[in-house]
Amino acid sequence: MKLQQLRYIVEVTNHNLNVSATAESLFTSQPGISKQVRMLEDELGVQIFGRTGKHLTHITPAGKDIIAVAQQVLDNVQSIKTVAAEHTLPNQGKLNIATTHTQARYALPSVIQRFIQQYPKVSLHMHQGSPEQISEAAAKGRADFAIATEALHLYHDLIMLPCYHWNRSIVVPKSHPLTQLSKLTIDDIAQFPLVTYVHGFTGRSELDKAFADAGHEPKIVFTATDADVIKTYVRMGLGIGVLASMAYDPKEDTDLVAIPAEHMFAHSTTKIGFRRGTFLRTYMYDFIENFAPHLTRDRVQKATQLKSQDEIDKLFDSCSLPMR
Repeated sequence: MKLQQLRYIVEVTNHNLNVSATAESLFTSQPGISKQVRMLEDELGVQIFGRTGKHLTHITPAGKDIIAVAQQVLDNVQSIKTVAAEHTLPNQGKLNIATTHTQARYALPSVIQRFIQQYPKVSLHMHQGSPEQISEAAAKGRADFAIATEALHLYHDLIMLPCYHWNRSIVVPKSHPLTQLSKLTIDDIAQFPLVTYVHGFTGRSELDKAFADAGHEPKIVFTATDADVIKTYVRMGLGIGVLASMAYDPKEDTDLVAIPAEHMFAHSTTKIGFRRGTFLRTYMYDFIENFAPHLTRDRVQKATQLKSQDEIDKLFDSCSLPMR
């Protein structure tokens, strides 16, 4: 049994049993992967993958258990390398962050700037995507950290730590009639077409819930994953914008007005997630604390020792999270 064989079966699984795509991602040949997988199956005496002809069709029950253990072995191998690097090259390494556009554009720039100044020899890579893509990237080890508001709960092997609360604003052109009202209600904004986030992005679920509780169906005419795109279509008069308050910049968005809406919507919480069992380098702890000062190294370490997410949530119940 070879580590290479374990890596192949894990990566084949990550690529939805597509051996060609796996070979391309690993810079090797399709026949080579197929041969090594067969050799591993012969050695173990069980089929890991079911087949129709030359095509893999499903993972066998034995295969599911084997792949789970193989992933643990590969994680442990990576942890050994990471531990060694922490001692030999403490200020060098890589940090892969997966996050949404809103976080990347409005919440992270100052954090990234400080981090790069503190650790100039750490190569930092940011990947943007949907909350599900972000969570999956962290769960499968393609990203060290996932930073998002939605979908992190879908992956039970992630440790999720609360960073900050945030709420929404209604963004409209300066001449819009809603600017004349002293305090908006759901009834008021329900009269207008809405431009907001795609379902599953950036706290969209709280908007849908608020409308449902008020007995309204939101008239959503346009959705996007990018707050800047949403503001563009508000400027065009397509509808009123509902977006994260942090995404309104009074210096840049001088032609728009942001009307606070925290009294209409429950706040959302942005979290940072990483895979359970990950060995965190010193610079990783520092990145977390730069982003969320209450997430000190001691608190993060305590969280990693807890067995369930419910226990982790209770650990931070007494923390007063900042509002952005």
